Amino acid sequence: MTYALTFFVALAVVVIATPISMKLAARWGAIAFPGGRHIHKKPIPRLGGVAIYAAFWGGASVVPILDEQIIGLFLGSSLILGVGIWDDIRGLRPLYKLLWQIAAASLLLLFGFSMKTLTLPFMTQAIDFQQMGLGFVGLILMIFWIVGLVNTVNVSDGLDGLAAGICFIAAVLLFWSANQIEQPTEAPAHLTLALAGALLGFLFYNFPPARVFMGDSGSMFLGFIIGGVSIMGLLKTATVLGLVFPLLIMGLPVADLAFAIIRRKLRGQSMAMADRGHLHHRLLDAGFTQKSAVLIMYGISVCFGLSAVLSAKGRWILAFAFLALAFALLMVILLRRASIMMVFGRRNKK
Repeated sequence: MTYALTFFVALAVVVIATPISMKLAARWGAIAFPGGRHIHKKPIPRLGGVAIYAAFWGGASVVPILDEQIIGLFLGSSLILGVGIWDDIRGLRPLYKLLWQIAAASLLLLFGFSMKTLTLPFMTQAIDFQQMGLGFVGLILMIFWIVGLVNTVNVSDGLDGLAAGICFIAAVLLFWSANQIEQPTEAPAHLTLALAGALLGFLFYNFPPARVFMGDSGSMFLGFIIGGVSIMGLLKTATVLGLVFPLLIMGLPVADLAFAIIRRKLRGQSMAMADRGHLHHRLLDAGFTQKSAVLIMYGISVCFGLSAVLSAKGRWILAFAFLALAFALLMVILLRRASIMMVFGRRNKK
């Protein structure tokens, strides 16, 4: 019952808070105007991250679990939200944004977060950096993990409802994983459900055609929370997959970010330089509508997620089949001149 309450409180809060965040965006000038790489046709407020933040912590407060890591996650996520709000209103240079992301991730070190112990597939024993005298490696990995996921979600926020939908799928799967594990508290399970409720409610406003964007305040907050919650026991004990489980469920944005890094490196461009080479841009260029492109991306995320769940249950053949399907779809999108994609794109455009 408390799980359901966590989910629906978060959903209710975001439904109420999102219109308020839209008014705040209008007052503070956090508006995304058409033009450039933006594909929307009219000005849209981009401060939805404030509503997601309020809903997440509102849902999480249903069960009064207040330990050291919860406090750290709250403070760190509040800092990353503040950085995102500033970026949405005033703009922030990529280097400064990265430094603030590192600062927020480093804050978690003061509250017991680390990756000193990791479980990897096909390994009978976890890797214990502390026992090996390499505890600092676990701390560096933790910061890299959080900052990496913050930017992964940020990169995926390119179409109406895309980042929110992908993170909703991830939150549901992380809840499944957390619910399978015996832990001292139920905090990770409640936090993932609070995130799922907040995102589902936000999609009422953000699914194409969007009335509000989450902005950097939302995308960075989501990456931070997913990274932080996955460290709260999930990376260490998430069935046989350990570290690979959250990577698989975030497979689509991780792949998109990896392709973007490779693409910009080959072109001699800065890693921080925005372009129209992302997966969702390729779908749009092939003739798909924004809604169809988002649904296709959801489908690929579900394939990655099913692969993670089936692997965790030892169903390796089925897991590989879904993983192969996900990568096959990615390759078709990357090779946007492929005949099959162009055919379906033209049909969709008619």
